[in-house]
Amino acid sequence: MVLNQYGHVAQHCWVDIPRHFPNVVLDEFVIMPNHMHGIIVLLDANHIAVGATHASPLQNNDSISTRPQGPKKQSISSIVGSFKSAVTKRVNQMRDTPGAKLWQRNYWEHIIRDENELKRIREYIANNPLQWEWDRENPNADNSLAEAGI
Repeated sequence: MVLNQYGHVAQHCWVDIPRHFPNVVLDEFVIMPNHMHGIIVLLDANHIAVGATHASPLQNNDSISTRPQGPKKQSISSIVGSFKSAVTKRVNQMRDTPGAKLWQRNYWEHIIRDENELKRIREYIANNPLQWEWDRENPNADNSLAEAGI
């Protein structure tokens, strides 16, 4: 995958994540024209990989207030949100499009439970650019093959 100037911004912000979140180690990742894939490893205070809960609870330090305060610090939600925000801000500065939407609202996450699954997902990420020719979101794709399951 050959990155354009905006792809380079996304790549720079991605590899910069551990500088802002010291509990994070990054693994395999790829920046695609319309999405990205990446493995984020969360570490505990002893630098041991930890699991995640089903949902990231909203912080609410004020028991009287019912307004959500955003995702818990150092959570996957806060990491992804920070990454997307940084990329959006820089790309919008480059394009002179302040406030323009860049990312979809949410993201997809999956807990990797063992070494076999980690290996399979690493391979999927590494090989994802080879599938771009048939991606339904690729405006130049031969979608007749994708629709046929080829």
